[in-house]
Amino acid sequence: MTETAPYATAPQIDISICVPVYNEEDSVGPMYAAITAALDPLGRPYEMIFVDDGSSDETVLRLEQIAVGDPRLTLVCFQRNYGQTAAMTAGIEHARGRYLVTMDGDLQNDPADIPMMLEKLKEGYDLVVGWRIKRQDKFLSRKLPSKIANWLIGKVTGLPIRDNGCSLKVYHGELIKQVPLYSDMHRFIPAMTIPLGARVAQVGVRHHARRFGTSKYGLSRVFKVLLDLLSIKTLLLFARNPLSSFLRLAAAAALCAVFSILLIRSQGYPAVVEMAVVGLFGSLSLYLVLLGLISAVTFHETQSRLLPHAVDEENPN
Repeated sequence: MTETAPYATAPQIDISICVPVYNEEDSVGPMYAAITAALDPLGRPYEMIFVDDGSSDETVLRLEQIAVGDPRLTLVCFQRNYGQTAAMTAGIEHARGRYLVTMDGDLQNDPADIPMMLEKLKEGYDLVVGWRIKRQDKFLSRKLPSKIANWLIGKVTGLPIRDNGCSLKVYHGELIKQVPLYSDMHRFIPAMTIPLGARVAQVGVRHHARRFGTSKYGLSRVFKVLLDLLSIKTLLLFARNPLSSFLRLAAAAALCAVFSILLIRSQGYPAVVEMAVVGLFGSLSLYLVLLGLISAVTFHETQSRLLPHAVDEENPN
């Protein structure tokens, strides 16, 4: 991964805009213009972080040309294509802003919605999620699968987000930097903030038809979503009460030890086997107890540090 337009002695950044791009040579120029048109009137210091996910066209060249004339733009380049989640994670890691905005680089998200979403964040929320009210996509291949997926994700996670697939989101920077992202988990960011006690709002945003290039997604992503959803459900079960979850597993390991010993004795196996079984399940049980204690302490420390965000917007210090 390479980076251009390194940070200089710039003023403290208030807003970071993270934009993953992949083969969007015709979109990056208009996207840059739309972002500056939306944020310049706010009079707040901001930065733009474009993360190129291994493009094979002139996306990088055109972004480099823009960065020469505007030090607010940072370009992070991957050597090959790693996927949108990896690109978004890189942008989040490089972001320095107090508030962080993520959005697609294909011009379907509208930067003009960012000021409205920032204002919504001031109402005491930790995350504002965009909801594409009039989505400009094909019904059978994009909108229908999305509706089903959003319904399923809401049922599994308990967080009924209308549009998990909308990349336009606004966060408190401290919050999003604590959310682990891997695989295609960028779709589940709202659910991943549940263990942190985040307050989530949804607002309607504009959505435009794609002007340049082609979509990078198809129906094949449905299977990835289902697998990731299973992972999310497991994580949420443990994260809500890590100590209790691990203690239950430790108790199950101890019961397995007792059951195995009774079975071994009934079959007349030598005592050395019993000792091995006791040692195996006993060690596992102790390990799970210690892991639960560590997880509980880590979780509560993280939650108390991040939330609530009792920040006075007029007096940030």
